Amino acid sequence: IFLGDADAEFLEPKLTGTQKLVLLLFFATFAVMIWGVSSQGWWMERMGALFFGMAIVVGLVARMGEKKLTSAFVEGAKDLLGVALVIGLARGIVVIMEQGLIADTILNSAADTLGGLSEIAFINLMLWIESFLVPSSSGLAVLSMPILAPLGDFASVSRDLVVTAYQSASGLVNLITPTSAVVIGGLAIGRVSFDRWLMFIWPLLLIL
Repeated sequence: IFLGDADAEFLEPKLTGTQKLVLLLFFATFAVMIWGVSSQGWWMERMGALFFGMAIVVGLVARMGEKKLTSAFVEGAKDLLGVALVIGLARGIVVIMEQGLIADTILNSAADTLGGLSEIAFINLMLWIESFLVPSSSGLAVLSMPILAPLGDFASVSRDLVVTAYQSASGLVNLITPTSAVVIGGLAIGRVSFDRWLMFIWPLLLIL
């Protein structure tokens, strides 16, 4: 479908030596990252520096030139801008709630309301709350964990179970949310309409 009008050279692509070297650098970057995180205590700052540095190395190896390299970098960063804004906004809300003691008020009210629930009822309620709060999984984590994790303490539910409820809810929502680039992109590639996808997936969602 997508290559129907392409030239013959694109229908039988072959990797050049430079492209093979770039791929090796790409895989080496992840190998170094795994080593750094697992044994050297690396986190966001060092991982970011690693990826930024290797992007420059790849640009030099591929002889992209300054203009092409910076343009490619900006295009890639543009895809992540929406995620960064959501996380920043969610974190800003959390800071305001903490500094204004709003979080404490919510926790106190919720603890009084949910105090009589059993552990099973409480954690299932958490699952449904997490399912409908925020479509962004990262934004949802930043926004909800400071509230729901301490709330689990009030209900004598362990925090790892609260995180499991978040992960499960996020996974379920990400199967059908129209704001997910993976869902919509996959449907577009498969040439399946969104309403047809919903009709297909709802029995699985119900089972899960």
